[in-house]
Order: sequence, then C-alpha cells, then structure tokens
Amino acid sequence: MKIAVFGLNAKVAARGPVAARLARVAEDLGYDSWWVGEHVVLPSPRVPPSPMEPGDPILDPLVHLAYVAAATTTIDLATGIVILPQRNPLVLAKQAASLDVLSGGRLILGIGAGYLEPEMTAIGVAMGERGGRTEEYLDAMAALWTMERPEYHGRYVDFAGIDAHPRPLQPGGPRIVVGGQSVAAHERAVRRAHGWYGFFMPPDVVRAQLDGLRAAAERVERPAGLGRLEISVTPGRRLDEATVADYAEAGVDRLVVYPLPIEDEGAITAALQASAALVQATR
Repeated sequence: MKIAVFGLNAKVAARGPVAARLARVAEDLGYDSWWVGEHVVLPSPRVPPSPMEPGDPILDPLVHLAYVAAATTTIDLATGIVILPQRNPLVLAKQAASLDVLSGGRLILGIGAGYLEPEMTAIGVAMGERGGRTEEYLDAMAALWTMERPEYHGRYVDFAGIDAHPRPLQPGGPRIVVGGQSVAAHERAVRRAHGWYGFFMPPDVVRAQLDGLRAAAERVERPAGLGRLEISVTPGRRLDEATVADYAEAGVDRLVVYPLPIEDEGAITAALQASAALVQATR
C-alpha cells in the first residue's frame, strides 16, 4: 500500500511558503505522492454539487505542482484531477511535458471529464460534449508527446505540421490516471490509463467500482504496455491500521489521504505526522 496526500493547493496551503513547507514535511515522512485538485471557477452562490465555497482559494494544479517540484526532490506530483475538457489539449500537453521535465519525471497526470455544469458552461464547454472531448484530448496529447511528426484530426482537435519540445521525460508521456465512477470512466481507465482514482469512497463503494472496472475490462481491450491498472482512493474515514487493511483487502494500491481540516498549517502538519508510522510501515 502506498500512502499519498491530497488537497494542499487550497485554503491555507494556497500560500506558497505554506505549501512548500508542507510538501517537504510529506516528502521527509515518506509519503508516496502529492495530489491536488482543480476548479477553474466555482458557482457563486454555491450550488450542489460544488465541493467548495466560491470564495475558497484553490491554486491552478499545474502552477502549484511546479512550485512544489522546486521545493522537493523525490515525492511524485499528481493532478487529482485536471478537468480535461476544460483545457486546450495542446497547451496542457506543453504544460505537462514542461512539469515532467522540471520535476525529473515525477508527474502523474490525473484527468476527468468533469461534473460541475456552471463551471463548464462558464468556460464554454457543453456538458454533452465532455466525454468526446476527453477522448480526443487524450489522443491529441499523446500524439504531441510521442509522434515524430505530430498530427491529429478529430472533431474538436485538428493539427498537423507542428511540433513541441521538450518531450516529457517519462517515455510516452506522464502516467495517466482517470477519475470517475461512470461506465465511460471505467472504460477510459482500462483503455488509456495507468491508474484509476476514486474520491472519498468507503471500502464497499471501492469494491463496487472495481467490479465496474473488471466489467469494463471484459468489454474493451487494455494495451499491454500500460501494465496493471493501479487503484488510488481517497478514503472516506480516518487513516489507521484498520483503514489501511480494509482498503488493501478491497484492492486499493494507494490511499490518497485528505488531512482535513485544511484551514490551519499546524493542524495539517500534525495530521501528516500522525500518520507517519503507517506511511513508513507500508513502504
């Protein structure tokens, strides 16, 4: 079991020096990776299913991870998740390649199709197009990272006669993780990703999701080069030995712990330190 930390690009950790200090604490304690989420804009006033108040600060995940990369040396850096249809895929491919190079190949690019309609509408993406855009954007980024003469021709992305360097340090591009609980997300993870990510899930829900992933694997082909699908989950309860054992038994490879509340640096540091023995025991 790997143990990672989630969510520290928001609230008090949106301050650069605070994030740097916390990231070094996590790295020194042996946490596997540092995961951060994304919301470009939030509905104001807050409406379901928005997870945050409109006045809550949250940094852009790639800008934040570049800052954390400069403050650390070994901890992996993950987006958990970037809302892919809201991003220009060529710009995102350049940003991800740049971050992978600057971090020494530590980037895990977690992506999802999105769920918050007011955010997507404000950015100019129709909810009904998010699945198709996600598929094409993944293909377009892969083309830019891997093809000798990159080109892609689709409904939402169309290019040829261009190139972009440097390429990512990791061969083939950053490790891709797909988030989402839908049938489409399961199939996308099986076909395209190195891993799948579930957020705030108890073990019984994780088991149901893994059943969905296994069913998807019977319908779609998984490229051999991707290897085994790694399962990462933010648990829905406090981290202790029983929690680690329950999630491991459910089939989870990595627990991405959210050290709530995240309004106080001292409280976050204490939460990270409280789990240090478990982190070391699972390494």
